[in-house]
Formats: sequence, C-alpha cells, structure tokens
Amino acid sequence: GFSGAEYKSFPTKEEALVYLGGNEKKVDIICEAECYTDGSYDHSTKRYSYGALIIHQGKEYELSEAFSDPEMATMRNVAGEIEGAMAAMRFCVEHGIFSLLLHYDYEGVEKWCTGAWKCNKTGTINYKKFYDEIKDKLHVTFHHVKGHSGVDGNERVDMLAKKALGI
Repeated sequence: GFSGAEYKSFPTKEEALVYLGGNEKKVDIICEAECYTDGSYDHSTKRYSYGALIIHQGKEYELSEAFSDPEMATMRNVAGEIEGAMAAMRFCVEHGIFSLLLHYDYEGVEKWCTGAWKCNKTGTINYKKFYDEIKDKLHVTFHHVKGHSGVDGNERVDMLAKKALGI
C-alpha cells in the first residue's frame, strides 16, 4: 500500500546488509514459519533420514522419515539434509505458508538452491528442480547454523533424524 515501494530479495543476510549500507538494524527477517532441519545416515543399513522442526503460529510440528534409495544413500547424511529441506518447504506450500526461515547445518541446503554449487548428482538435481518449482509460492530465507554446537532446534532435529533410523 506504499507508493514507490521496492521489493527485493537476497540470497544471504550479508547481501541484504550490503544493499542497506551495512546497517543490521534495518534488517528484520520476518517469516511466517521457521524450520530447523538435519540429516543422518546409518552405515550398517545404508539408510538415511531427516528430522525437521517447523514452528508456525506458536505451534511446533516435528517431521522425520527414513529412506533406503540406494542411489541417494551414496550421498549419506546429505541425502537426508536434502529430504528434510524439501519436507519443510512442502509442508509450507501445502499449508498456505508463503515465507520460511530455514535453519540448516550443511551448506548445500542453500547453495544448490541458489546455484552457488553445481548440481551433478541425481539427488541434487532433483532438489534444485523441486526448489525452482516452489520458489514462486514460498520465499525461503536460508540461515546456516553450526552443527552440534548447542543450537536447540538443530540438536532436536539431529535427534529426530537419528530416531527415524532407530539410532
């Protein structure tokens, strides 16, 4: 409702800060939903999984699932990272959520979507394709967190991913 309003998006918070002249106080990422996601791998069974925690309108939704696709399993826990990110995005689209703050601990979760990393395996190619198909329906703000560093949401989804594998 503002005349002359500008709508911009940036792949990273740092790029948004540069655009705004470096003033972090001007950047307030407001998303309808927030999600932590992580992947896991079981060497003995060659299965992989994800855990996801979605927070929307004060409610928490825990998602997890294990998979055994042999080709994807060659990517080990990264396959779970991809599945978790897609599950979170899919949840948002299915529930009419238009913006998501996605916390992840594996760089590829963001970099394959943004094109910073080349997609050269079936799993990464399909992940990028999925993202490209939903990005007009869901604005995803990616946020990297250091894994196994005490970040509550990240620790919870790590446990969910392991539980899905029976670990």
